[in-house]
Amino acid sequence: MELTEIQEALGAAHPSYRARQLYEAVYQLRVPDLAQVSNFPKPLRLTLAASHPLGLPAEAAHYDSTDGTRRYLLRLADLRTVETVLMPEPGRDTLCISSQVGCPVNCRFCLTALMGLERNLTAGEIVGQVLYVLRAHGLDSRSGRVNVVMMGMGEPLLNLPNVVKATRILTDPEGVGIPQRRITVSTSGIIPRMEELGREPVRPKLAISLNASHEEQRSELMPITRKYHLADLMEACRDYPLRPWEKLTFEYVLLKGVNDTDADARRVVRLLANLNCMVNLIALNPGPGIPFDTPEPARVAAFQAILRRSLPCFLRKPRGRDIFAACGQLKRIETLQGDTISVSP
Repeated sequence: MELTEIQEALGAAHPSYRARQLYEAVYQLRVPDLAQVSNFPKPLRLTLAASHPLGLPAEAAHYDSTDGTRRYLLRLADLRTVETVLMPEPGRDTLCISSQVGCPVNCRFCLTALMGLERNLTAGEIVGQVLYVLRAHGLDSRSGRVNVVMMGMGEPLLNLPNVVKATRILTDPEGVGIPQRRITVSTSGIIPRMEELGREPVRPKLAISLNASHEEQRSELMPITRKYHLADLMEACRDYPLRPWEKLTFEYVLLKGVNDTDADARRVVRLLANLNCMVNLIALNPGPGIPFDTPEPARVAAFQAILRRSLPCFLRKPRGRDIFAACGQLKRIETLQGDTISVSP
């Protein structure tokens, strides 16, 4: 709930400042239960706790990587589960959160696509992932070192109203307080929703999952291209209203022998010419059922070198690959003594 919704839920029987106190208790103090809102009278605390469940997810499991990454399997109220990943680094902590249970966009190189779509997450379930991890690790959302990327399960722009509402709560200085420039949403290229997002006064930064250098190649790797063509996507990117401090980000997953040649790199440069953008390269994170291989480091470096002559291009370091927490690997997979077992919902 946003502040106005909390005011409505409390009703006219309570003074207006109670809603602000409750809002701060949930989003700033991150109380785990409304019975612990200490500045409320005890009868009101107990009444609220009984009538308004806080809605935080519960931990079903977590897995720790040798590189410090932790992958959470979080259980929702209907017992479905989603994955949330914490990637701590010197100077920053990045939370990768989900926007849907599963994903409908069927990218051929992504494990989440093998699940299909189960349902959208509510704004509360999106925010709840962040609150859970912040509390579990004692992280200060106002420190300037917490980043949130909506790059977990799901296509966020197919759940745009809840993603936008969650962003308002996460960025509100009176709420969770994470700056807009530290929240990024990634899309496969849902053009009408990109246009809607661009009109929102409060919104995350936008990243486009590109992954191909021409239409035919992208249609094979990302079937959504058959509906939203590459040329139209590039036009939508040129029209997207960037803020003064903002660049578009393009993500490109490199697949060995498929989209990683020098010719591909030169075509990507031409595609992105005259755009205010940067590129993140991701060498494929492999997984069971994915029919592609990871390119050799030398091939990745050669691809990056071509792009860097014309635009900022960075290689995303894989995090949590050993626990299936890396980009494209989220499929509720249990890891146990080096073996992998699929987990049921």
